[in-house]
Amino acid sequence: MNDGHDAKELNRLTGRIIGAAITVHRALGPGLLESTYEACLAYELTDRGLLIRRQVPVPVVYRGVHLDCGYRLDLVVEDKVILEVKSVDKLQGVHSAQVLTYLRLSGYAAGLLMNFNARTLREGMRRFVT
Repeated sequence: MNDGHDAKELNRLTGRIIGAAITVHRALGPGLLESTYEACLAYELTDRGLLIRRQVPVPVVYRGVHLDCGYRLDLVVEDKVILEVKSVDKLQGVHSAQVLTYLRLSGYAAGLLMNFNARTLREGMRRFVT
């Protein structure tokens, strides 16, 4: 099994994503809408050669049936990492729970929760790995 290699690759990828997010945050600062940060981050990630998808639907499987309940992943990078973009006063437990639920429903290995309304992005970021 290649778990060590996969973990290193995932760490490198999340590092690249965080670097792109910091670039966006430094350029725009806090105080804008989530949709603005999402669009700019999508552009920055694509510009850095990463494959991204925006607003990816996540069905809920109930009794073997896939139901569209309106859940959407803000960004998925390289089909491995979920990005949940926020612009709130302070991250709350419900935001972390949202990312953990998205990871469980989607089967992706890692998620990043990023609050662009923080003074520095590092203060407003959480990383989750399953």
